[in-house]
Amino acid sequence: MDNDERQSYTVDEALTSMGFGKFQYLVFAYAGLGVFAEAMEVMILSFIGPAVKSEWELSPSEESLLTTVVFAGNLIGAYLWGLISDNYGRKKGFLGIATITSAVGLLSAFSPSYASLLSLRCLVGIGIGSGPIFLAWFLEFVPAAKRGTWMVIFSTFWTLGSIFEASLAWIVMTRLNWRWLLALSSIPSFSVLLLYCLAPESLRYLHMKGRAADVHHILEKIALLNKAKIPNGMLVSDTIISPDEEFAPPDDHIPLLSSNKIKIKKQKLGFSSFPLLFSSRLIRTTLLLWLLFFGNAFTYYGIILLTSKLSSMQSKCGSTLTFSENMQNSSSLYLDVFLASLGEVPGLVFAAIIVDRAGRKLSTVIMLILVFIFLLPLPMLQSNILITGSLVVARMFSFGAFTIACIFTPEIYPTFIRSSGAGVANAIGKTGGMICPLVAVGLVTGCHETAVVILFEVVIVVAIICVTLIPFATKGRGLSDTIDGESHSRPVTVGQ
Repeated sequence: MDNDERQSYTVDEALTSMGFGKFQYLVFAYAGLGVFAEAMEVMILSFIGPAVKSEWELSPSEESLLTTVVFAGNLIGAYLWGLISDNYGRKKGFLGIATITSAVGLLSAFSPSYASLLSLRCLVGIGIGSGPIFLAWFLEFVPAAKRGTWMVIFSTFWTLGSIFEASLAWIVMTRLNWRWLLALSSIPSFSVLLLYCLAPESLRYLHMKGRAADVHHILEKIALLNKAKIPNGMLVSDTIISPDEEFAPPDDHIPLLSSNKIKIKKQKLGFSSFPLLFSSRLIRTTLLLWLLFFGNAFTYYGIILLTSKLSSMQSKCGSTLTFSENMQNSSSLYLDVFLASLGEVPGLVFAAIIVDRAGRKLSTVIMLILVFIFLLPLPMLQSNILITGSLVVARMFSFGAFTIACIFTPEIYPTFIRSSGAGVANAIGKTGGMICPLVAVGLVTGCHETAVVILFEVVIVVAIICVTLIPFATKGRGLSDTIDGESHSRPVTVGQ
């Protein structure tokens, strides 16, 4: 190692040197609160729909539209917050997300009409397109060696938010009404807003913008809270080179993080950063990730759909399935959501165990194969217990696959388009969730259970193929600030 390398260190090397400590736990808690709030606002749709339908005498399509507009708003939000976060800082994104979600979420509790509720929930949908932003921000503070495991643990905030919302709905809806549930569910978003001033800006974003003093101030805070020392030497970073030049993806032994020796060529990206997702060097990866997210969301929401629709269609289709009648009463709705969300925890535990051992790509493939296996015998099963168990396990592994994909995606993209890339991929996944009912409900209603399972299996196979074709493996590698193909990199380790 030459003298220049001994006297310099990267952001990843600094984080590795100072370890995962109290500072990361605080970042973990704040980012997790943002995802927790998002999960509550999404899951609330399962509980207010029937109540609003009854109060305002809505048609089934009008009730369904309450969910559709939230997903539509979510598509806009994922794109909007990704651009703001990448171009104006992660904290600016947090401020917008928390302000809109909390204020509009509370206002929706006072909706005087169906039209006003529809409009306000669409705005809430824009606000909650935030999960990838919080995830990418937390990711940028985690040492590379522990990133996979901690990102899976971070994903439990979504499950916890879902479980908490089901519990809250169980208490509120049986004693008060849906307006109280909307109001109380906005409290976590207000908490994100109140704690906003305590959240540090992303080290990578600051360094990319040349704000060296701010970077050093945060590194000092990390060192103080973690009781560690900042590495000796000068902080250096990846360089941003022209996105129009071709690059070869790194092989299994070359970190994604490039060295500081490459000559810097700065660019004014602004809101033009989004087209970089389709540059010659990223378009293949971008499209493969979109197909992966679409397929995973299509399957995940399809499994949820099957859980409810197979039971409701059993008599019409002459099925021998014997679902218990108490699944149809209102009280069991809260219990069903609670147990289904709780059932995702083993999938997250399994993902946490294998993600840093097998790597992101192989872990995702394993999860998807397990989903395929547990869905395959579904049309032939006769027992209620076996059908329910098969669907619960398939959902568990589907959620695990989605979680690993959410880790993998921001690791692939460089800092200046990380939030945009992750946000848009997640939004494309949401379209899978929107389209799935339009396709699958007709098949299930027409008593074509076998056809709908075959459809999901085909989608899973396509998703598996897409994972294998992604030309990156990010296990143990530092995050990148560039999209160059030079191999002038060094391992993400640093001496004390």
